[in-house]
Amino acid sequence: MKRTTQVCGIDFGTSNSTVSIMAGGTAQLIALEGRSPTIPSAVFWDSEGAAPEFGRAAIAAYTEGWDGRLMRGLKSTLGSPLIHEKTRVGNRALAFTDILGCFFGHLRDKLDQVQPGTHHAVLGRPVHFVDNDPEGDEAAQDVLHAIARDNGFEHVGFQFEPIAAALHYESTVEAEELVLIVDIGGGTSDFSILRVSPAGRSKPDRDQDILASHGIRVGGTDFDRLLSLAQVMPALGLGSPINKGKNVMPLHYYHDLATWHRINAIYAGRALIELKQIRYDADAPQVLDRLIGVIEGRSGHSIAMAVEAAKIDLSETLATPIRLTEFIGMDTGATRAIFDAVVHKPVARIAEAIAIVLAQAGLHPGQVGPNRIGTVFMTGGSSSLPIVQAAVQASLPGVRIATGDLLGSVGTGLALDAARRFGG
Repeated sequence: MKRTTQVCGIDFGTSNSTVSIMAGGTAQLIALEGRSPTIPSAVFWDSEGAAPEFGRAAIAAYTEGWDGRLMRGLKSTLGSPLIHEKTRVGNRALAFTDILGCFFGHLRDKLDQVQPGTHHAVLGRPVHFVDNDPEGDEAAQDVLHAIARDNGFEHVGFQFEPIAAALHYESTVEAEELVLIVDIGGGTSDFSILRVSPAGRSKPDRDQDILASHGIRVGGTDFDRLLSLAQVMPALGLGSPINKGKNVMPLHYYHDLATWHRINAIYAGRALIELKQIRYDADAPQVLDRLIGVIEGRSGHSIAMAVEAAKIDLSETLATPIRLTEFIGMDTGATRAIFDAVVHKPVARIAEAIAIVLAQAGLHPGQVGPNRIGTVFMTGGSSSLPIVQAAVQASLPGVRIATGDLLGSVGTGLALDAARRFGG
């Protein structure tokens, strides 16, 4: 029997992923885990070699104490030498390309359950996978292209994630305007300026409507890392003296433990042996005992999730505990003021990136008339942070700020782009 050709969009994110299809002439996200249209970009391998778990099920397996390895932030390996290295998962060694391929295969299985057939796909990508490295950008896209083809997608295209979000936003507009898309994702922040309109929805080619695009490698996982270093890692010995006050604890243990895709590194090699030796020279050995316990208990991801939860809470409240008693015997805490202070530099980079994309488009913040930004459309999980929204508003005073589906607008825009390119 002849298989039907379908189109889809895949938003493979650092923190969460979505898959979208065209149904009844509209773009729709499909359910990827239970009824949820989003799935955390996470994989868990049981140490005995059982089939991997994905998404929330992967995180649950880890937090419930299953013996195995949790991997999150996989997208961060793209554009880095790490993507071609092997790492031990369960009872075998796999290349990171194989691990990403396994996750994509799971997305493909979910797609086939909803809409079987031959699929042409448009994949979202950041404007820059890595800063100031065109060759790294190209290599990262090539890896994603190969993974998609290996998982049965017949034709594969790519679209910048902020442009996909603009296509989603355009489906709601009633008049022509210039829109600045601000997409603050888990690993990158991306910006595009487009001219959108009701008539634009039927255009086969949008190149003339795209005024500028820019991106930086700053995202929600950077905010998590900085909050962790400021409010959690001191409780594990960061900054504490050793050798009778002549030195302080080496930084790299804490940076690994605070960085999603580096957490597993601290479990390997000589870290535990080194820390037990350092403990004898520590001025406060009981503090290092907490760090040693975290590594022996492999609690790094659980701590990172507690930090992420606190960051999310600080979008709605001025102070929150970071719940760590289960892992280090005590809770720490954070206030919005502390959080804003520790993430000041990456937020300043976001403001600088907005200035750059405006300059690329030949615009300035106070511009009037038809060539002014009419709306800033914000998307991505970390776009809800008050300090980020304040920085965006300060960059474009008086301009309307709109938000949509923070985790789904890129995905639905990718399906619209797939229909434009491939039909459907």
